[in-house]
Amino acid sequence: MKKNLKVISWNINSIRIRLEQLKKIVEELNPDIICLQETKCENDKFPLASVQELGYKYVAHKGQASYNGVAIISRIRFKNLIHKDFCDKNDCRYIGAEFNLGTKNKSLKLHNFYVPAGGDEPDINVNPKFKHKLDFLDEMHHHLKNQVIDEQYHIIVGDMNIAPHVNDVWSHKQLINVVSHTDIERSKISEIINTQKFCDVLRHFANEGEKVYSWWSYRNRDWKKSNRGRRLDHIWITDNLLKYYMEHNIFQMARDFERPSDHVPISATFQLGSIT
Repeated sequence: MKKNLKVISWNINSIRIRLEQLKKIVEELNPDIICLQETKCENDKFPLASVQELGYKYVAHKGQASYNGVAIISRIRFKNLIHKDFCDKNDCRYIGAEFNLGTKNKSLKLHNFYVPAGGDEPDINVNPKFKHKLDFLDEMHHHLKNQVIDEQYHIIVGDMNIAPHVNDVWSHKQLINVVSHTDIERSKISEIINTQKFCDVLRHFANEGEKVYSWWSYRNRDWKKSNRGRRLDHIWITDNLLKYYMEHNIFQMARDFERPSDHVPISATFQLGSIT
Protein backbone atom coordinates (compact mmCIF):
# COMPACT_ATOMS: atom_id res chain seq x y z
CA MET A 1 0.00 0.00 0.00
CA LYS A 2 1.30 3.47 -0.87
CA LYS A 3 2.58 5.69 1.91
CA ASN A 4 -0.45 7.99 2.14
CA LEU A 5 -4.05 6.92 1.73
CA LYS A 6 -6.80 9.37 0.78
CA VAL A 7 -10.37 8.14 1.17
CA ILE A 8 -13.33 10.11 -0.18
CA SER A 9 -17.01 9.69 0.65
CA TRP A 10 -19.65 11.24 -1.58
CA ASN A 11 -23.39 10.97 -2.09
CA ILE A 12 -23.19 11.38 -5.85
CA ASN A 13 -26.97 11.34 -6.41
CA SER A 14 -26.79 9.18 -9.58
CA ILE A 15 -23.44 8.02 -10.89
CA ARG A 16 -24.59 7.89 -14.50
CA ILE A 17 -25.77 11.51 -14.44
CA ARG A 18 -22.64 12.74 -12.67
CA LEU A 19 -19.77 10.84 -14.27
CA GLU A 20 -18.22 14.12 -15.41
CA GLN A 21 -18.38 15.49 -11.87
CA LEU A 22 -16.72 12.31 -10.62
CA LYS A 23 -13.98 12.79 -13.21
CA LYS A 24 -13.41 16.35 -11.93
CA ILE A 25 -13.15 15.11 -8.35
CA VAL A 26 -10.53 12.55 -9.40
CA GLU A 27 -8.55 15.18 -11.34
CA GLU A 28 -8.66 17.72 -8.52
CA LEU A 29 -8.21 15.50 -5.49
CA ASN A 30 -6.48 12.31 -6.67
CA PRO A 31 -8.07 9.99 -4.08
CA ASP A 32 -7.01 6.37 -3.63
CA ILE A 33 -10.46 5.11 -2.67
CA ILE A 34 -13.85 6.65 -3.33
CA CYS A 35 -16.98 5.53 -1.50
CA LEU A 36 -20.18 6.53 -3.25
CA GLN A 37 -23.75 6.57 -2.03
CA GLU A 38 -27.03 6.94 -3.92
CA THR A 39 -25.59 5.58 -7.15
CA LYS A 40 -29.15 4.98 -8.41
CA CYS A 41 -28.50 2.21 -10.91
CA GLU A 42 -28.86 -1.54 -11.15
CA ASN A 43 -25.71 -3.62 -11.07
CA ASP A 44 -25.81 -4.43 -14.77
CA LYS A 45 -26.11 -0.73 -15.64
CA PHE A 46 -23.24 0.45 -13.45
CA PRO A 47 -20.73 2.35 -15.65
CA LEU A 48 -17.85 0.04 -14.77
CA ALA A 49 -15.68 0.74 -17.81
CA SER A 50 -15.96 4.52 -17.34
CA VAL A 51 -15.00 4.26 -13.68
CA GLN A 52 -12.03 2.02 -14.43
CA GLU A 53 -10.87 4.47 -17.11
CA LEU A 54 -10.48 7.00 -14.30
CA GLY A 55 -7.78 4.76 -12.83
CA TYR A 56 -9.79 2.65 -10.40
CA LYS A 57 -9.27 -0.97 -11.30
CA TYR A 58 -11.05 -2.45 -8.29
CA VAL A 59 -14.77 -1.76 -8.08
CA ALA A 60 -17.43 -3.15 -5.77
CA HIS A 61 -21.00 -1.96 -6.13
CA LYS A 62 -24.49 -2.87 -5.04
CA GLY A 63 -27.38 -1.10 -6.71
CA GLN A 64 -31.00 -0.97 -7.71
CA ALA A 65 -33.00 1.04 -10.22
CA SER A 66 -33.62 4.72 -9.40
CA TYR A 67 -32.94 4.50 -5.66
CA ASN A 68 -30.14 4.02 -3.15
CA GLY A 69 -27.02 2.10 -4.19
CA VAL A 70 -23.46 2.12 -2.84
CA ALA A 71 -20.05 1.57 -4.39
CA ILE A 72 -16.38 1.42 -3.44
CA ILE A 73 -13.95 2.24 -6.25
CA SER A 74 -10.31 1.73 -5.48
CA ARG A 75 -6.78 1.76 -6.84
CA ILE A 76 -5.92 -0.79 -4.17
CA ARG A 77 -6.89 -4.44 -4.46
CA PHE A 78 -9.61 -5.72 -2.16
CA LYS A 79 -8.66 -8.51 0.19
CA ASN A 80 -12.32 -9.28 0.93
CA LEU A 81 -15.70 -7.69 0.44
CA ILE A 82 -18.20 -7.36 3.28
CA HIS A 83 -21.91 -7.67 2.52
CA LYS A 84 -24.93 -7.22 4.75
CA ASP A 85 -28.61 -6.60 4.09
CA PHE A 86 -30.12 -4.30 6.72
CA CYS A 87 -33.74 -4.60 7.88
CA ASP A 88 -34.38 -7.43 5.36
CA LYS A 89 -35.14 -4.90 2.63
CA ASN A 90 -32.37 -5.68 0.14
CA ASP A 91 -32.20 -1.96 -0.56
CA CYS A 92 -28.48 -1.61 -1.24
CA ARG A 93 -27.41 0.65 1.59
CA TYR A 94 -24.11 -0.90 2.67
CA ILE A 95 -20.96 -2.38 1.25
CA GLY A 96 -17.64 -2.96 2.97
CA ALA A 97 -14.14 -3.90 1.89
CA GLU A 98 -10.99 -5.16 3.58
CA PHE A 99 -7.51 -4.19 2.41
CA ASN A 100 -4.10 -5.62 3.23
CA LEU A 101 -1.68 -3.19 4.85
CA GLY A 102 1.43 -5.18 4.01
CA THR A 103 1.93 -6.27 7.59
CA LYS A 104 1.47 -9.76 8.92
CA ASN A 105 -1.60 -9.33 11.08
CA LYS A 106 -3.06 -5.96 10.17
CA SER A 107 -5.72 -4.99 7.70
CA LEU A 108 -7.95 -2.01 7.02
CA LYS A 109 -11.71 -2.47 6.90
CA LEU A 110 -13.73 0.19 5.13
CA HIS A 111 -17.49 0.43 5.71
CA ASN A 112 -19.66 2.46 3.33
CA PHE A 113 -23.20 3.31 4.51
CA TYR A 114 -26.21 5.05 3.07
CA VAL A 115 -28.58 5.48 6.02
CA PRO A 116 -32.28 5.96 5.15
CA ALA A 117 -33.38 9.59 5.06
CA GLY A 118 -36.43 8.86 7.20
CA GLY A 119 -39.19 10.83 5.49
CA ASP A 120 -40.66 14.05 6.79
CA GLU A 121 -42.50 13.20 10.01
CA PRO A 122 -40.36 12.12 13.02
CA ASP A 123 -43.02 9.76 14.38
CA ILE A 124 -42.74 6.00 13.93
CA ASN A 125 -46.50 5.60 14.45
CA VAL A 126 -47.41 7.60 11.36
CA ASN A 127 -44.23 7.40 9.29
CA PRO A 128 -42.87 3.94 8.35
CA LYS A 129 -39.80 5.58 6.78
CA PHE A 130 -38.78 7.04 10.11
CA LYS A 131 -39.21 3.65 11.81
CA HIS A 132 -37.06 2.11 9.07
CA LYS A 133 -34.35 4.68 9.77
CA LEU A 134 -34.30 3.97 13.50
CA ASP A 135 -34.33 0.21 12.91
CA PHE A 136 -31.48 0.59 10.44
CA LEU A 137 -29.42 2.51 13.00
CA ASP A 138 -29.96 -0.25 15.57
CA GLU A 139 -28.79 -2.92 13.10
CA MET A 140 -25.89 -0.71 12.03
CA HIS A 141 -24.82 -0.46 15.67
CA HIS A 142 -24.95 -4.24 16.06
CA HIS A 143 -23.09 -4.83 12.79
CA LEU A 144 -20.24 -2.49 13.69
CA LYS A 145 -19.95 -3.97 17.18
CA ASN A 146 -19.48 -7.37 15.54
CA GLN A 147 -16.96 -6.00 13.04
CA VAL A 148 -14.83 -3.98 15.45
CA ILE A 149 -13.88 -6.86 17.71
CA ASP A 150 -10.21 -7.07 16.84
CA GLU A 151 -7.26 -4.73 16.57
CA GLN A 152 -7.73 -4.09 12.87
CA TYR A 153 -8.12 -0.58 11.50
CA HIS A 154 -11.61 0.55 10.57
CA ILE A 155 -12.90 3.53 8.57
CA ILE A 156 -16.65 4.09 8.52
CA VAL A 157 -17.96 6.54 5.93
CA GLY A 158 -21.18 7.50 4.26
CA ASP A 159 -24.26 9.60 4.03
CA MET A 160 -25.62 9.01 7.51
CA ASN A 161 -28.53 11.42 6.99
CA ILE A 162 -28.06 12.69 10.55
CA ALA A 163 -26.43 15.89 11.79
CA PRO A 164 -25.62 14.97 15.41
CA HIS A 165 -23.96 18.12 16.78
CA VAL A 166 -25.80 21.38 17.46
CA ASN A 167 -23.40 23.08 15.05
CA ASP A 168 -23.87 20.48 12.33
CA VAL A 169 -26.98 22.41 11.25
CA TRP A 170 -27.60 26.04 10.40
CA SER A 171 -30.09 26.38 13.28
CA HIS A 172 -30.33 23.87 16.09
CA LYS A 173 -33.39 25.65 17.48
CA GLN A 174 -35.31 25.57 14.18
CA LEU A 175 -34.32 22.02 13.20
CA ILE A 176 -34.56 20.16 16.51
CA ASN A 177 -37.87 18.60 15.46
CA VAL A 178 -36.87 18.10 11.84
CA VAL A 179 -35.82 14.65 10.62
CA SER A 180 -31.98 14.40 10.54
CA HIS A 181 -31.57 16.44 13.73
CA THR A 182 -34.12 15.06 16.18
CA ASP A 183 -33.01 13.99 19.63
CA ILE A 184 -33.62 10.29 18.99
CA GLU A 185 -31.59 10.24 15.76
CA ARG A 186 -28.75 12.22 17.31
CA SER A 187 -28.79 9.94 20.35
CA LYS A 188 -28.68 6.73 18.31
CA ILE A 189 -25.83 7.83 16.07
CA SER A 190 -23.87 9.23 19.01
CA GLU A 191 -24.27 5.90 20.78
CA ILE A 192 -22.78 4.09 17.78
CA ILE A 193 -19.83 6.48 17.72
CA ASN A 194 -19.24 6.50 21.47
CA THR A 195 -19.72 2.78 22.16
CA GLN A 196 -17.00 1.87 19.68
CA LYS A 197 -14.88 4.91 20.61
CA PHE A 198 -14.85 6.04 16.99
CA CYS A 199 -13.31 9.38 16.16
CA ASP A 200 -15.86 11.45 14.20
CA VAL A 201 -13.21 13.14 12.07
CA LEU A 202 -15.05 16.18 10.72
CA ARG A 203 -16.33 17.16 14.16
CA HIS A 204 -13.29 16.06 16.18
CA PHE A 205 -11.01 18.49 14.35
CA ALA A 206 -13.51 21.38 14.36
CA ASN A 207 -13.92 23.95 17.08
CA GLU A 208 -16.92 23.40 19.36
CA GLY A 209 -18.71 26.46 17.99
CA GLU A 210 -17.72 25.92 14.36
CA LYS A 211 -20.45 25.21 11.82
CA VAL A 212 -19.64 22.14 9.69
CA TYR A 213 -21.79 21.25 6.67
CA SER A 214 -21.63 18.77 3.80
CA TRP A 215 -25.14 19.19 2.33
CA TRP A 216 -27.09 22.17 1.05
CA SER A 217 -30.66 21.77 -0.17
CA TYR A 218 -31.59 22.23 -3.80
CA ARG A 219 -34.37 24.50 -2.51
CA ASN A 220 -31.85 27.26 -1.78
CA ARG A 221 -31.48 29.45 -4.86
CA ASP A 222 -28.08 30.68 -3.70
CA TRP A 223 -26.66 27.99 -1.44
CA LYS A 224 -23.60 30.05 -0.53
CA LYS A 225 -25.54 33.16 0.38
CA SER A 226 -28.15 31.39 2.51
CA ASN A 227 -25.63 28.77 3.79
CA ARG A 228 -28.38 26.73 5.38
CA GLY A 229 -26.43 23.50 5.48
CA ARG A 230 -26.29 20.29 7.46
CA ARG A 231 -23.48 17.80 8.12
CA LEU A 232 -25.08 14.61 6.91
CA ASP A 233 -21.89 12.97 5.60
CA HIS A 234 -19.44 11.40 8.01
CA ILE A 235 -16.02 9.80 8.35
CA TRP A 236 -15.38 7.85 11.54
CA ILE A 237 -12.19 5.99 12.42
CA THR A 238 -11.14 3.60 15.15
CA ASP A 239 -8.88 5.21 17.71
CA ASN A 240 -5.88 3.13 16.58
CA LEU A 241 -5.96 5.07 13.27
CA LEU A 242 -6.02 8.50 14.85
CA LYS A 243 -2.23 8.78 15.13
CA TYR A 244 -1.94 8.22 11.36
CA TYR A 245 -4.43 10.97 10.51
CA MET A 246 -2.95 13.71 8.31
CA GLU A 247 -5.81 15.92 7.13
CA HIS A 248 -9.42 16.05 6.07
CA ASN A 249 -11.38 18.23 3.70
CA ILE A 250 -14.91 19.17 2.71
CA PHE A 251 -14.92 19.96 -1.01
CA GLN A 252 -17.48 22.71 -1.25
CA MET A 253 -16.38 23.46 -4.81
CA ALA A 254 -18.43 20.46 -5.95
CA ARG A 255 -21.67 22.21 -4.95
CA ASP A 256 -20.98 24.68 -7.79
CA PHE A 257 -20.60 21.99 -10.44
CA GLU A 258 -23.05 21.98 -13.31
CA ARG A 259 -25.98 19.81 -12.19
CA PRO A 260 -24.40 19.24 -8.76
CA SER A 261 -25.29 16.74 -6.11
CA ASP A 262 -26.76 18.39 -3.03
CA HIS A 263 -23.96 16.67 -1.07
CA VAL A 264 -20.27 17.47 -1.50
CA PRO A 265 -17.38 15.00 -1.21
CA ILE A 266 -15.55 14.72 2.10
CA SER A 267 -12.12 13.15 2.54
CA ALA A 268 -9.57 12.00 5.07
CA THR A 269 -5.90 11.26 4.44
CA PHE A 270 -3.78 8.87 6.50
CA GLN A 271 -0.07 8.10 6.60
CA LEU A 272 -0.29 4.34 6.54
CA GLY A 273 3.20 3.59 5.28
CA SER A 274 4.55 3.78 8.82
CA ILE A 275 2.17 1.21 10.29
CA THR A 276 3.94 -1.83 11.68
